Order: sequence, then structure tokens, then C-alpha cells
Amino acid sequence: MDSIERQIKINGVKSGVILGIIVTALSIASFYFITATPSPAMFVAGPIIFAIFLPIFCVTFLCFKARKDVGGYWTFKQATTGIFTMFLVAFVLQFIGKDIIFDKFVEPGNALKVQTAAVNAKAAILKQRGNTPQVIDKDIAELKKDFTQPAPTVGSTIQGIIISIIFIFILALVFGALFKRDPPGTVSNL
Repeated sequence: MDSIERQIKINGVKSGVILGIIVTALSIASFYFITATPSPAMFVAGPIIFAIFLPIFCVTFLCFKARKDVGGYWTFKQATTGIFTMFLVAFVLQFIGKDIIFDKFVEPGNALKVQTAAVNAKAAILKQRGNTPQVIDKDIAELKKDFTQPAPTVGSTIQGIIISIIFIFILALVFGALFKRDPPGTVSNL
């Protein structure tokens, strides 16, 4: 049984690297998509597609592949372990690739670009609805106020990472329950 557990962790790391690269690329693509799109609808739909639908499709594929790689069966604990490992590795790669390298060195002004795109999308939506210039200016001022946040501290960054890891574990439990497949002849505890 140790060899299966070891194989599950190795597959989790390999799948995590793949998922991390994909999620990082999708995150960067989403940034360029929303800052370049002139359509308010695409400004809203882009992040949903890039941050939810495509990653879920990739995770589903990688979970099925990981289960197949260990013989087609894994218990809830094994599934959760492999999926948590995959998610954790992907999180670390995405944090390093997007949040540190891309945000700090490649596009250091990306928050301002996202704010500008959000303001333009909001203004276009308000104009389409026939709002007066005063209402548009008021809503835009409120939106800009929402974007002004103090720089993150080391403590808030660490707190954010801990919360993300807890969320990743909960998500791994959900995916573990969905993708577990007990070997024939065994009784499932879940």
C-alpha cells in the first residue's frame, strides 16, 4: 500500500506542476483579455471563463488521469491526498509565477490597468442604461474608491496564504469525494 500512496503523491506533484502552469497562464491571459476588451460583457465574462470554467475542466481531466495512473481505484483519503497535493503545488507555482514574477516584474502597473478597464466597462454599462452624467460620475467615483486599498503587509500576506491553503484543503475534500472510486469488494466509509 505504501507504493500506491507514494505514487499518488508523485502524481499529485506532477499534476500540480501542470495545473500550476496552466492556471498561471490563464491568469495572465485573463489580465490581458480584460484590459484589452472593449466590451463590458466580455470584461465580466472573461475572468469567469479564465478563472473558473477552464481550470475546472483541467482539474477534472487531471483527477481522472491521476486515478487511472494508480490503477483506476483510490479511496477517499487517497483521492483527497493526491488532489490536495496537486492543488497545493499549483497554488505555489501560480503564486510565484503570477503574484510575484508577473505582478512585480513583467506588469508592475497591472492594478491600474485593471482599474482603468473596470472604470471603462462600468461607464459603458451606465451609458447604455441611459444614466445621467452625474450618476455615472458618482458610480465611477465609488468604483475608484473600492480600488484604493493600502499596500498589503507581511502579516496580511501570510494570513491570505493560510486562508488559501485552508480553502484548497476544503476544495480537495470536495474533489476527493467526487473522484474517489473504491476497489470492488470494499465498503466505502463516505
